[in-house]
Amino acid sequence: MQKSEIEVRTLKKVSRRIIPYIFILYIIAFLDRVNIGYAALDMNKDLGLTASVMGLISGIFFISYFLFEVPSNMLMHRFGARKWIGRIMISWGIVVIITAWVQNANHLYILRFILGIAEAGFFPGVILYITYWFRGKERARAVALFMMALPVSNIIGAPVTTWIMDNITWFGMEGWRWIFIIEGIPAIILGIVTIFYLTDRPNQAKWLSKEEKKWLVSELEKDNQGKSPHHNHNQKLKEMFRSTRVWRLSFIYLTLVTGLYGIGFWMPTIIKGFSNILTNTQVGLITMIPYLLGGIAMVLWARHSDRTGERKMHTALPPLVGALGLLGCVMTTNPILSIMMISMVTVGIYSIFGPFWAIPSLFLTEFEAAVGIAIISSIGNLGGFIGPYVIGFVMDTTGRVEMGLYFLSLVLFICFLLVFTIKKEHVTSTSIPIQADKLSIK
Repeated sequence: MQKSEIEVRTLKKVSRRIIPYIFILYIIAFLDRVNIGYAALDMNKDLGLTASVMGLISGIFFISYFLFEVPSNMLMHRFGARKWIGRIMISWGIVVIITAWVQNANHLYILRFILGIAEAGFFPGVILYITYWFRGKERARAVALFMMALPVSNIIGAPVTTWIMDNITWFGMEGWRWIFIIEGIPAIILGIVTIFYLTDRPNQAKWLSKEEKKWLVSELEKDNQGKSPHHNHNQKLKEMFRSTRVWRLSFIYLTLVTGLYGIGFWMPTIIKGFSNILTNTQVGLITMIPYLLGGIAMVLWARHSDRTGERKMHTALPPLVGALGLLGCVMTTNPILSIMMISMVTVGIYSIFGPFWAIPSLFLTEFEAAVGIAIISSIGNLGGFIGPYVIGFVMDTTGRVEMGLYFLSLVLFICFLLVFTIKKEHVTSTSIPIQADKLSIK
């Protein structure tokens, strides 16, 4: 169908105003979340941390994240995105900077737990924010462009972070400590900017004309037609926690995130294990390769999902690819083939995000989305505890990482099965007008 001039003009303005900015925010957020994996290359020795302790330190962030994510998203829905997201960024930036002065594992346990509290709600809050501005048929691409920050944060962060470790020792402080100081400051600065830059709702956008605002509000209202009403918020809140659809998506996301962080936190260590002559900076440069390929695949796959309106197989196939890539990692000892297999894993894991996060808004109203998305994200992010901890435990127990990779491969295969068994008509854009109470997942 031919797009009207106002549609093209409005969508272009909205995309240019929102997507690049939230993309930058997520780069900072994700880098501050995973830079401890790069710091571990030197920090573990300095502080005497074992692999299992490091796995627990990496994962404990997600316990507090899980506990505070749903209330955080509900508060954002109430107070508005610009104030709440700005508050989140400022508080997490402060915690990251303080991490530079840790002296032992207990300090790291405490600060990583507090970081989870500080950052809780950022990701589901932005996903919810996207639903305020984009119709269902454009959301997979919008989410994928936002989540391109995941691979990009590593493409940028891997060489920069490892370079800081190797080259900055100001005032007698180790390079790994300066990682947290230098990479925590941008979160505070952008948190302040966010309060003034973001616009909570389309009808408040001074950068849209009256005609454009009217068109966008009207289109978003049409998009919500056919979904269940939400007059009683307490009742809807209870329904979200009882919804089999929400729980199904939560477990799908749990398996995905287990793979994402299981490989993500330990990738620098795994790559350094290829050769004992690699410097930290060289490890960072090699780490860029899988994330570069994963980022490209993420956008192309989400664009294809939006163009075809198909969500099920676009969500199911990527974790299967990731599972096969992990098996390939185990079966080869050749460094080049290993990098190719790790790249296959990242392509699979990152490609799922766009089509997956387009699914909840197919059957959730605005208030339901605030709660439902947070439930899915919070439960799913427990995988951020499971993946790193299991890998660390296996490395300490066996001295080898292969059994951990087998575990991650199995988890991603379960992710594939959970998506594959969803009724296809319930995860396509053409199902939006169907009454929500008639939707079910087998």
